[in-house]
Formats: sequence, C-alpha cells, structure tokens
Amino acid sequence: MSTFTTRRGRPLPLGLTSTPDGHNFALLCRHGTRVTLVILPDGGGNTPMAEFSLHPRQNRTGDHWHIRVIGLPVTFCYGWRVDGPRTESTRFDPTRLLFDPACTMLSDGAGWASTCEVDPQRTHRRSLAHRGTRYNWDDDAPPLIPLEDSIIYEFHVRGFTCHPSSKVAHPGTFRGIEEKIPYLKWLGVTTVELMPVFEFDECECPFTNPDTGETLVNFWGYNPIAFAAVKAAFAATAKEHGQNHEFREMVKALHAAGIEVILDVVFNHTGEGDDRGRTFSFRGLDNELYYLLDDSGRYLNFTGCGNTVNCNHPVVRDLIMTCLRYWVGDMHVDGFRFDLASILGRDRRGNVMVEPPVVESITEDGVLTDTKLIAEPWDAAGLYQVGGFPFGRRWSEWNGRYRDDVRRFWRGEEGFVGAVASRLGGSSDLYQQSGRLPRHSVNFITCHDGFTLNDLVSYNEKHNRANGEDSRDGSNENYSWNCGAEGETTNPEILALRQRQARNLMTTLMLSQGVPMILAGDEFLRTQKGNNNAWCQDNDLSWLNWELVEKNADFLRFVRELIALRHRHPVFRRRRFFTGEFRRGEARSGEKRSETIPPRIPEEAGPFPPTGPVRPAEAGLSGETRDSGSPVMTPLPAAPGLADIHWHGVEPYKPDFGQKSRSLACTLDGRFTGREHDTDYRIDTDFYIALNAWHEPLGFRIPSAPTRRPWRRMIDTARPAPEDFIAEGAGPVVPDGEVYPLAAFSVLVLISEP
Repeated sequence: MSTFTTRRGRPLPLGLTSTPDGHNFALLCRHGTRVTLVILPDGGGNTPMAEFSLHPRQNRTGDHWHIRVIGLPVTFCYGWRVDGPRTESTRFDPTRLLFDPACTMLSDGAGWASTCEVDPQRTHRRSLAHRGTRYNWDDDAPPLIPLEDSIIYEFHVRGFTCHPSSKVAHPGTFRGIEEKIPYLKWLGVTTVELMPVFEFDECECPFTNPDTGETLVNFWGYNPIAFAAVKAAFAATAKEHGQNHEFREMVKALHAAGIEVILDVVFNHTGEGDDRGRTFSFRGLDNELYYLLDDSGRYLNFTGCGNTVNCNHPVVRDLIMTCLRYWVGDMHVDGFRFDLASILGRDRRGNVMVEPPVVESITEDGVLTDTKLIAEPWDAAGLYQVGGFPFGRRWSEWNGRYRDDVRRFWRGEEGFVGAVASRLGGSSDLYQQSGRLPRHSVNFITCHDGFTLNDLVSYNEKHNRANGEDSRDGSNENYSWNCGAEGETTNPEILALRQRQARNLMTTLMLSQGVPMILAGDEFLRTQKGNNNAWCQDNDLSWLNWELVEKNADFLRFVRELIALRHRHPVFRRRRFFTGEFRRGEARSGEKRSETIPPRIPEEAGPFPPTGPVRPAEAGLSGETRDSGSPVMTPLPAAPGLADIHWHGVEPYKPDFGQKSRSLACTLDGRFTGREHDTDYRIDTDFYIALNAWHEPLGFRIPSAPTRRPWRRMIDTARPAPEDFIAEGAGPVVPDGEVYPLAAFSVLVLISEP
C-alpha cells in the first residue's frame, strides 16, 4: 500500500483513464454505500496488490465514485467491491469482485473454454489495464459503401476458420479472418458481419450431448459480460494482451481490401441471466438501474435469456453510446447489427415506446453518422416491428418477412406470388408508406439462427438432439422442404432437386431489391445435419468445412457469378422503389417531369389479379407445334407503356396473383436504375426473370425486351453446370414470343444484348 499514492480523482470519464501522473478510476454506482477499488497483479491470482476504500465525501461526486492512483505498473488487473442496502431489487455482494462496465479488456481469457471446469463460478476474470504501444492506423478510412451496393456476409469468428480444412496459420482468430481476405474478395462480398465479439461467457451452457457426453458451450456468444471488450479467445495474441491490436489489424486489412466490418451487438440482455445466474458486473453494481424488474424485484424477461437491460435509463443509455463510439472511433468498425433491437424500444416497465430515447440517441449521434445501423426488429416477447422500427429512415432491418415469404413460395405453398413480387421489388408494402427505401430491407434466406441453405432444402424437421434439450429448442416452423427424403440421401433425383432449389433461393436473393445477406458457408452448401439452433455446438456442426469448396465447386461458381451479376448491374440495386410508370425524359437526362404513361396493366389484360391455377396446357406446352417442333408463337400483346418494371404470368403482361398460382415473371427496363440523380448513373441492360414454383413444367411466353433488343439466356437453374449460369452475351438467343419450357421449381433469367 505504501508504494502507491492516491488523489481524489475525477468523476469523468467513466472507467479507467491513463494520465501522465497516474490512473484515474471512475465508477457510476447510485445505490451502493461502500465502494472499494481492488488492484491485482497481471496473472498473479487473487492476492491484491492494494485495496482502496473510497470515501463517500472525498471520492464521490453525485453517483460517480472516483480515485486517482499514482505508481501502478504498466499492466495490472482491477475490480470493484460494492456493498449496499439489501432489498428485493438489489443484489449487492461485497465478496464478489466486479468488472468495470466501461473496461476495454478482460484478463485470463486467452484460452477458449479453458476454465469451464476449473472455475465454474467464473470468479477469476478481471478488468485488465495494459498500456501497450499506440496503434498506428496509418491512413485507414472506412470504405463507406452505399447500403444498396452492399452484400453482407455473416459469420462467427471462431467457426469461420477453426476447421482444419481452413488451412490457416491461426485458426479461429481475427488473424485467421485476415488470411481468408483473398477468398472474400474473390467471392465478391462487400461487408462482413461478425457474430458477437464482445467478451462473453462460453462456459455458461448447462447442457451435454446425450449421445457423446460432450460438454457443450455457448458457441455463438449472445450473452455479453463486457460491452466494450474484445473477446480475448478470438485473438492469437491474447496471451500477450494483443486482442485489441489484433482486432484492429483485421479491420485495417479488410478496409484495405475494400471490405466493411459490421458487429453483431447485444445490448438487450447480459450473460448474468436470471436470479440463478452469475454476477459479473451490472447486477452487483446496481441491479435495479441496469435491468428491468417487476414490483417484486424479479427480472422481466423480454429476451428469452433471463434478463432485459434497462436500455432507456439515461445511465444505461450513456453506457451504450460510449461503447458504440468506442467501437467506431477507436476500433474503426463500419456499423452494427442490433440483436433483438425491439428491446431498445421498451421503457423500464417493458412498455413499448413510440420514440425510444436510446434509439434516438443512436440515430442522431455525430460519431455514428456514417455507420450502418441494422435492427433485428423483434424480441422474444412478441414485439414484431419489421417495416416499422422507430426512426426508421436511419435504420435498415433484418426483413423476416422476406425470409419467410420466399421460403414458403419456393417450397410450393399457394398464395405467395403477390408476396414474392413485393419482396423482389424491395418490400415497398413494408417500407414505402413510412418514407423508407429499398435499402432499408436487409434480405436474407438464412442466418446463423436456423437452418443453413443446404439444410433448408434437405430437412422438413429440426434435428436438435445433440443440443441436450430433447429437441425442445429451436423453431418448429422453418418453412423448409426436404425435396422427398429427410436428410442425407443418395437418390440422384432428390439431390438434383435440392441443388436446383438452392440455386432458386440464392438467385431470388441476389436479384431482389434491397440489401442481400448471405450466411457464411451457404455458398458451398455447408450443413449442420438438420440442427436449426447450433448455439452450443463448438464442433464440425458449426465450423465451416472448407473441403466443400471443392466438393460443391459448381454451386460456389453459381453464387459467385450471381454476386458479380449484381455488382455489374445497378438495375438490381435501385435507390428507389419501382413505380410501374415512366416519367418522360428521365431515362436519358435524369430530368424529373410530371408527365406519366398509364399504368403497366392494361384493361384488356382482364381482371387484376387474374384468378385460377396455371396449368401446363394453358401455358402452350401441349399441342400445336411448327415443323421445327417448337411451340407455336402467337402475336405478342403490346406493352402497356414504358415502365421500370412489367409483371407477367406465363403470358406477357398477365400476372396471376391468385391463390392457386405458383409462378411469376417480370421484365426490368435497364433505362431506369433508380440512380438517376447520381453521378454514376448509366443506362443498364434489360432483364426478364421467371419463377416457377409449380411441381410441373410451365411454358412462359417471352415478351419483347423493353428496349426491343434481343434476349439471351443467362440463368436456368434447372440446367446442369455450367449451363445453369452462362456468361453475359454468351448464351443462346431466346426470340420474342417463344414459349420457353421452364422446368418445375426453377428460375429463368434472360438478359438483353448491350
């Protein structure tokens, strides 16, 4: 104790601040009556180097406790002991050493799950102070890729390279990601979305695999214990306290490759759980301030994880904002995906707020102005805000409606043609009324939570026995279809149909307006063996098997070509919704005039939408043919006027949005890219897209291209590789008026000649 000198210190900033004359510690604790700062040596066990009891008058300003300590070493650990009144809503325990909520590093975390058995109560970890060299960012700057030009790639840091097949020098780490940057560039993604990299407790999983006896862990990490601390176990240099710099090196390298970094952040709950959970920090500092409680002091659980963070309390809101600014300002991340973001809209009693203060603070913050903000717009208590997240013009959303509608359409359910038309167009039914744009819809077929793409077309039911919960966990309704056999099969017809369905789903995703998101490994058809909730599987189920890159090379090529197609053609990346009408002069000069052409559906097209099922015989597949054997071509109906999009059924300009319909087609006029007032505006090519989710072939009569240029086939998902995707300009000509026989469950894409 005599080797250290103390001063009163400053109340701000919260946390630990290094100064030329010592270290300032500041802690917000409103209801605590006795606060003690404990200093421990780095890696030196539980014997303190010093303990400083803070005087409530000398070392307190309002609710802030503070002290400055002179003479501390370059690296040390510290924590807080707090005592206070015992009530139904407090959890003070002066025997417990607590993390600093504002700390940016934790000690003793270099080994993944290394202390699950030796320290079951997780009492060994401390807030860590390490004064290393200042990081040199050089000229690193955010890529600032427009949202509509983004292709998001979601993955788990450990799972991405942990499998031996990844062949990286540092598997399961940020350095491992760096080693895979050439692959990410080759694939064509613009943005990586990392599942939680906050410090979390992987050891809190109580389940074991009933078949192997394997102890399971919290692999995903949606149970944070420190909002601003990099997960040490994800760093190859963690033993030297290099996790922060290693994370920065990864970000810097990705930026140099033109790739953005988005973090999946979890502010809705913490890893402290319910009354039975462990105390790390928040509960022991001020339980009734940090969490939503009922009148009896019990935790309100709107997250399904035992507790709910009191996000809109000013103190908690300030902590969240401090952490977000740190990740952007000090760690250079480019955006955030907010887990169960609807929790951010609840008040201290759990009521839904119209304009939640924390959401407004994030929306209007100057440091976060250029960052991407993506909401998962629902919570576990039934609040569902897709299309209506507060302050939505600044926020994009995971579009759960997109996922469900597209899945249900492609497994052959009736009544989803109209919904899929809306999803292809950017979900204007969800976003346009509130003044939002296609970029506010983050479209996805799969994500970390649920089936992989391969499993979506291979399983009707979840197979979660390995999770140790008797398959009670995970969603029971996945809108999946196994194509005729559950799980693994050698039936060539079923395997071919599964590949076709996977191509259908990926094609729909990449050609829809909005922002596409891919789950890592879906591009080469990874599987989780039907497990739709692999949160606790730190093994081959969750790790990407890079051997599939070679095994499923044809599908990987298909996905890469789709991504490249989207990058080349702004008609798939519109900044405004389709209107179905044309303003004269807009396509050539960018002028915006009020004169319009009549709507795209003429009166002579019959009732809108037409009703009744579409049958192959009605589509021109059964009967009269010319000498060449091709279906008879009848005169095409005249186009109903110039428009950015025309909808069709099996006949041009006659879409069937009826309950029994399973097919849809459209033409996109390349002169209307939705980017008319941007400096990069250019006229694009035309596209014809036909979707057949009927269980039999359908004949689609091909309309003229809007610019009357010849059509060439580009994509037919029913054809074997490499005919499934032909390079631009290399495909066969498909004449106007021809009836194209499109196989059951397949997609056709035609492109006009330049």
